[in-house]
Amino acid sequence: MKLSKFIFITLVLLSSFGCKKKEVTESEFEKEVLNSVFIEIVDSIYMDRRTMSPPPMPKIDFKTNKEDTIGYHDKLKRYQIEQDSIKNDKNRILIGVNDFIVSNGINDNKFDLTPFRNNKKFDFQYTSKFPEEIYWDINDKKSKMPVGTITIHKIHFNKNKTSGILEAGASCGGGKCGQGFQITIENKSGKWHITKIVDTWVS
Repeated sequence: MKLSKFIFITLVLLSSFGCKKKEVTESEFEKEVLNSVFIEIVDSIYMDRRTMSPPPMPKIDFKTNKEDTIGYHDKLKRYQIEQDSIKNDKNRILIGVNDFIVSNGINDNKFDLTPFRNNKKFDFQYTSKFPEEIYWDINDKKSKMPVGTITIHKIHFNKNKTSGILEAGASCGGGKCGQGFQITIENKSGKWHITKIVDTWVS
């Protein structure tokens, strides 16, 4: 009788431990998948406010209805030099990342940026370190503010966990420009990659 009771208690404890372990594993699985595709996501959707300004346009002389090109070519040349300088800049690009992963419209788990500290292209910082985006001057190209922000939503996996879909948002700050995306990721040969990006909203 005592042996049967001991076996029963042991089975209950093992069952409880197994359920808890499975829950942690699923959470860790999602975290590992997100970490493996995060840089690819950012590189695909981030907005750089330094490159948002359109090229200068020649003025129109309303008397003759012709383009007044005086000084226009110099302005265009300076604009192109500035854009080339930004593209060729080897310094890390400062990107603000929402502190939390969004789930059903609610800030859920804290997004751990530790694995990306030494990324050669991007310098990721939490958006909470900076003033609210609405106060950012998107025309300020020399400040130490992020060039844009990224928000990541929870991944929804298929039944076999071989593919997943997540929402993501990118902004250049200042409430002037932003865009939403639906991103499909798949596990191909043991590695997760983006297979499809669909625009969902623009502001």
